[in-house]
Amino acid sequence: MTTLVLGASGATGILLVEQLLQRDLHVRAIVRSSAKLPQTLMEHPRLSLIETSIADATDAEMTRFVDGCDAVASCLGHNLTLKGIFGRPRRLVTEATQRVCLAAQANASSTPTKFVLMNTAGNSNRDLNEPISWAQRCIMVLLRNMVPPHRDNEMAADHLRTAIGPTSPSIEWVVVRPDTLTNAPTVTQYTLHPSPTRSAIFNAGESSRINVAHFMAEMIADADTWNRWKGQMPVLYNVA
Repeated sequence: MTTLVLGASGATGILLVEQLLQRDLHVRAIVRSSAKLPQTLMEHPRLSLIETSIADATDAEMTRFVDGCDAVASCLGHNLTLKGIFGRPRRLVTEATQRVCLAAQANASSTPTKFVLMNTAGNSNRDLNEPISWAQRCIMVLLRNMVPPHRDNEMAADHLRTAIGPTSPSIEWVVVRPDTLTNAPTVTQYTLHPSPTRSAIFNAGESSRINVAHFMAEMIADADTWNRWKGQMPVLYNVA
């Protein structure tokens, strides 16, 4: 099995690559610069690197990147700087999601390509009844209109929910929703829920990046885990 990882040089992306390699899978990683990766990872025999910017890749290149991959995992996100939050590309995650889906459809594999998208617990699954308080609803409206990365996350997930849907012959998908991301050296216990069990604004939980990477890799590698969550937007919390 080969997995294409987008955002592989990011804080969660590196951990996901490591988790996939630990499961004896092959990884094709797209990175802006391989200098951000540990040397031991760069020398791994099952890892192949593609140094490019997703935003600059042509449609033909995207089709080649996805070709031969059983799964695609996106850990793309915006840097938490003024330029990263308010600069371009403002729809980085959405456009990458759309282009990967088009590439998977163009390749017409005999089995559906798995797509795992890292998102956020602050994004609601509008296929379900996920009630939030009036105060949180007001804040989410402000975030949606004033903070481009939040809107980007919403649009990327919505593309999978609505444009791809639950019955596509080419793509199966899961949107992983961590809450406040933290760093941890090892995988710890975590829980998974179809919808948030706490307020992402007023009572946020924690989700370590390594736990998020572990769950994403587990879904890609294990058919039972995938079948449990495909077409859903599970929320991941660390066990306190």
